Amino acid sequence: MSSTTQKEGLQKNSLSLFDSIVMAIAGSAPAYSISATTAVLIGAVGLQAPAALLWCGIPMLGVVFAFLYLNRWQANSGASYAWVGKALNADLGFLSGWALIVSATVFMVAGSFPAGSVTLSIVAPSLSSNLTAVTIVGGLWFLLISFLVMMGIRVTAFVQWIMSGIEIVILLVSGIVALFKFGAHPVNPFSWSWFSPTFSSSAVFVSGALIATFYYWGWDVAANLNEETKESRRIPGLGALVGIIFVFALFELFTVATQLGMSTKDIGDASSNVLQNMGVLLYGKTWGNIMVLAVALSTIATLETTLLQVTRTLFAMGRDGVISRKFAMIHPKWRTPHFASIVITIFSLLLFLLSNFLPSVSSVMTNAINAIGLQVVFYYALAALSVLVYYRKILFKTAANFFLLFLFPLIAAVFLIIVGIADIPNLGPVADGVGIGLIAIGIIPMVWGRVRKQTDFYQQPREFYDPNKPEHTASATDAINP
Repeated sequence: MSSTTQKEGLQKNSLSLFDSIVMAIAGSAPAYSISATTAVLIGAVGLQAPAALLWCGIPMLGVVFAFLYLNRWQANSGASYAWVGKALNADLGFLSGWALIVSATVFMVAGSFPAGSVTLSIVAPSLSSNLTAVTIVGGLWFLLISFLVMMGIRVTAFVQWIMSGIEIVILLVSGIVALFKFGAHPVNPFSWSWFSPTFSSSAVFVSGALIATFYYWGWDVAANLNEETKESRRIPGLGALVGIIFVFALFELFTVATQLGMSTKDIGDASSNVLQNMGVLLYGKTWGNIMVLAVALSTIATLETTLLQVTRTLFAMGRDGVISRKFAMIHPKWRTPHFASIVITIFSLLLFLLSNFLPSVSSVMTNAINAIGLQVVFYYALAALSVLVYYRKILFKTAANFFLLFLFPLIAAVFLIIVGIADIPNLGPVADGVGIGLIAIGIIPMVWGRVRKQTDFYQQPREFYDPNKPEHTASATDAINP
């Protein structure tokens, strides 16, 4: 398979605003997140799951605004890696990119399980909880998606439209039906206390917030695709903003509907098949499989966006020389970082096979969700801090700057840091080891990159927005105003 150098780059101007919104929604994987994570969230916070999503969703918007304005500074497929490294600190930038890579890799293990499980629940229900069978089927799905991602961004986007379109229609219709049907004879009568920030303890709150972070994670794929998007400094940020608002509404809708229609015990017993069980309650056993279809499409769609995100990050890091420059190689026909795709596919499949040594699908999902939450908190918080540092000279120039560039991102960063640190003692050795240990391992390639001195990434001066510079003054309106 021949390849070109990184100089020719990715295929520019391939994605529209609509594509960017679809990618952001698919990245957060509404049906997958609801089905795979609802039992974990309710197990942690009980009927205050809607509150966990709400009070984590508000600071998450601060991260979204940070990405929006950092992207207006520079369109770079490395996104948080490049922005944190150039505005805050080069080492933290590397570790930010590394955190995304390891979280995406862990997710591709966790995400492939529901793909295998829901497929087997249709064709061979008795095997849907068998770890080996789920691994084989999920691995085949993962290989197919990896090939599609390598075939080019337009092919990927087209497949994404179809999958996410069907998924969203199913979710919107089913969510509304569930509210009316379950609301008429609720298992748990609706209460506004479900949205209250007064949790039973601070430990319960931070546990719920970390899990909620996993729900939302993935919208930033729009930023990693900025070099392939039209109006690359503007559209990716808008796509992420619209996407996160939409998935927030869907998450709240289904969490409330789930609590109306199912007991906490039934939700816990459902494990990662909450939507499948809800579908049976709504439509009966036969038509209930429509929800299984939504989960399957969502899982495949988010595996696709996760592969896009991690391969673009590897591409940017390879282009800068902080890791092997082979990761920046571009396929001459498909214009994708195919070497990065092949490497991450092989490594993820190896981890997927090793996961068979864990006792059950449920334990894999719980540990993976918590570990990914820690890694996402790390690089989201660094991005939120970076926007403060980069735009520090204009933070207090206007009210909009104060709220969108300073206050909102600062609250987000502080919230995420506190949640991450506070929850470490509660997660257990496996989740902590995977979550923190994999980030710490990144110090090895980071130090090796410094020792080789084959890149100026670690020596370049930190950048910041200077309104006195002609090139910055000329683009001040585009850079700051939404």
